Amino acid sequence: MSRTLDAVVVGAGPNGLAAAIVLAEAGRSVTVVEARETVGGSCRTAELTLPGFRHDVCSAIHPMAAASPFFARLPLERHGLRWIHPEAPLAHPLDDGSAAVLHRSVEATGATLGADARGWAGLVEPFLEDADALFADILRPMRLPRRPFTLARFGLSALRSGTGLARDRFRGAAARALFTGCAGHSILALEAPSSAAIGLVLALAGHSHGWPCAERGSQSIADALAGHLRDLGGTLETGREVRALADLPPSRAVLLDVAPRALERIAGDELPAGYRKALRAFRHGAGIFKVDWALSGPIPWTARECARAATVHLGGTLEEIAAAERDVAEGRIPERPFVLLAQQSLFDRTRATDGRHTGWAYCHVPHGSSVDMTERIERQVERFAPGFRGLVLARSTRGPRELEAHNANLVGGDIGGGANDLRQVLFRPTVRWDPYGTPNPRLFLCSSATPPGAGVHGMCGFHAARRALATTLG
Repeated sequence: MSRTLDAVVVGAGPNGLAAAIVLAEAGRSVTVVEARETVGGSCRTAELTLPGFRHDVCSAIHPMAAASPFFARLPLERHGLRWIHPEAPLAHPLDDGSAAVLHRSVEATGATLGADARGWAGLVEPFLEDADALFADILRPMRLPRRPFTLARFGLSALRSGTGLARDRFRGAAARALFTGCAGHSILALEAPSSAAIGLVLALAGHSHGWPCAERGSQSIADALAGHLRDLGGTLETGREVRALADLPPSRAVLLDVAPRALERIAGDELPAGYRKALRAFRHGAGIFKVDWALSGPIPWTARECARAATVHLGGTLEEIAAAERDVAEGRIPERPFVLLAQQSLFDRTRATDGRHTGWAYCHVPHGSSVDMTERIERQVERFAPGFRGLVLARSTRGPRELEAHNANLVGGDIGGGANDLRQVLFRPTVRWDPYGTPNPRLFLCSSATPPGAGVHGMCGFHAARRALATTLG
């Protein structure tokens, strides 16, 4: 008879691995079970186009990993993880050939924003003196904050709409576009309440911690987490799909890095009917359409400042970005989508061979869309980098269906762990004081459907494991 483990974790994404590490650190026996042949979830790297070109399958740039208080205390560098920081975290080109640039320095950022330099400084500087404490409060469930006055001040801006905050704070097109592009990561209509929150978080992360990429690809993050887990005595089983709790080895607790509806299917009658109904009612957000390119050379930006950043936002003005995101929120396909592009190979030469380069980009589309956005995305790149198409050696595309087939947590192409509207920001996955526990004291949810939500930071897994240790495994 096999021994009973303290815990089994379902899913080897960053949150599942983080949960297992916390349990192993506490001396508990833990195994992680992963359906795919490699660990990583949305944090994987593969040769999607041509041999020698390494592309991040989903997540690519990692401001929240850099800001994660959990990752900061782990010896991930011993397991091969090296962060690469570009000269600037983010560039946002405009049609006149200029670009707004988010630098680590607030002053340097302001130099690209003209008369709005003071307004940008006024928005971010109050939070940068103790940014680590702010991120510690943001990256946790709704509880009494450690810095209540700072968090209250943050909330006054964060609960606003992205367009409303940008228009009130800034007068020029550059600053408005820079902030609205950051807010576009919310995957909401930018007139929606709380769509400013992610924009402000990402801007602050850019100044305080940067927007790095991982050398050799995002897979390095997952591999380093897995390596540290093994050092602690934890084990991993890959290539083992879990359809029901009966598929798992005996354990005192099960932590699931899965979408809420997958938790409902896997747990079945182990959960009461009312809670199962609430899980089925969880709302997923819009999807994405992603393109990876193998390129014969670097992207030829009109605004040369764009070559100083690993991340480039392509969407023009506040008005254009807002129109594109409004289309998506209302179920329409935008003709001029807001494109989020990464060019890691400019800073990480392991990504391509012989002086060649990679490109990585996606745009938002309605949930589950089957529309091919390749032409629309490439038009936006060509708009700000004439001659781009002539560099394309090969491309790989994935829409919502392909993304979900690769990672079941990306339901309908939703990379946000669920719709980021105000209700689900405050209460996810259901309205409960404990978002990680379930009515079954043996079962816990540790995916990005729990606070603090999407991003490669491991904090969902961290908090879920802490909860398990305080209750079932205490």
